[in-house]
Amino acid sequence: MNVPRDDVLILGGGAIGLATALALLESGRGVRVLEAGKAGGGASHGNCGTITPSHAPPLAAPGVVAQALRWMLTPDAPLYLRPRIDPSLWRWLLRFSARCNPRDWRASTQARASLLNDSRARLQDWIGRYGLDCEFTASGLDYVFRQRGYFERYAAECETLRTFGIASETIDGDDYLRSEPALLPGVVGAIRFPGDAQLRPDRYAAELARAVRERGGAIEEDCAIDALEADADGVIARGARGAWRGGETVVALGAWSPAFARRLGLRLPIQPGKGYSITYSRPSRVPSRPLVLKDRSVCVTAWGSGFRLGSTMEFSGHDTRLNPVRLGALERAAREYLREPVGAVVEERWYGWRPMTWDDLPVLGRAPGHSRVWVAAGHGMLGISMSAASGQLMADLMCGRAPAIDPAPYRMERFSA
Repeated sequence: MNVPRDDVLILGGGAIGLATALALLESGRGVRVLEAGKAGGGASHGNCGTITPSHAPPLAAPGVVAQALRWMLTPDAPLYLRPRIDPSLWRWLLRFSARCNPRDWRASTQARASLLNDSRARLQDWIGRYGLDCEFTASGLDYVFRQRGYFERYAAECETLRTFGIASETIDGDDYLRSEPALLPGVVGAIRFPGDAQLRPDRYAAELARAVRERGGAIEEDCAIDALEADADGVIARGARGAWRGGETVVALGAWSPAFARRLGLRLPIQPGKGYSITYSRPSRVPSRPLVLKDRSVCVTAWGSGFRLGSTMEFSGHDTRLNPVRLGALERAAREYLREPVGAVVEERWYGWRPMTWDDLPVLGRAPGHSRVWVAAGHGMLGISMSAASGQLMADLMCGRAPAIDPAPYRMERFSA
């Protein structure tokens, strides 16, 4: 059978796949992106669009397991584990719980900070270089607290974050409320991360796709791939629309990446962490920068084009229900904090699956035992934030260049240790 051949096939057209495609094109490689739906239509679409070096600390932290167990019977809790029989999830949770100690917390924080800090700077460069029209603003981001004990504990943790190059400013509650009239009384304090930023994620993904096409890359949408075969000459990806051969391939399928890894005899321990958001028309009075309502773990982002509440983490497998309890928790949190908690018109209620590894680090690099297969997956809640750095790191590794950051923490081989 005569199968057309491309230089690199990228399976997955989310932010990570598109950023990798763009970085490869800029390195002189040819790319074809194969996307099961619409480019940017998965987990890249409905998140809160914050660019967050501040989020370097991983989910696996001391005390998280005990807190998660207390929340198991609370369906609207920020972190919810739906009880069910799922051996792969249980194995994942055992490895996750083993990481909830100070030594591993620090190791993951360092590796995440390296990617996030590089991506924050690189993304701003990409915005200018490629003319990405995505409502990007170097606004900073505020963590806002109504519980004093939590505020004081997190302020102390910020001293550690400074050692990873993440600057912050602690603000008294009264001072904060005077400068931020969109919030209700009761804020005891805030922590500002001036190095964070925001953008509109669906527009960012659309702009990445535009930049890829303008530079000669091809994007095949509605092109689900059912089989992947690798041999000494390259890779063949097969689906209902046909077959494509590439010299190399990048698996960037987010929470769906483990299924493809298994077809190649690889174990990729990624669990789908379900997140939710609600997008509204923009209220008349909104915060001046994105907020994380830390006591409720809810993110608030306002753009010129809209307003979004999002977050929560639900481990329920690839559950396709739009859970009204989880959505309601977003609005209840906003009503505790904001004078105008929602917009007049609900534009979209959304969920998406975040690809969660148990050490909260992405997988970036060559697949073990496969010279032509690469993996870029497992970015958890930070795919948009890490996209530019991840794409560039993948391009550097695939082109044999020394990358800007050490790739060792992200290698897939760590899962076999």
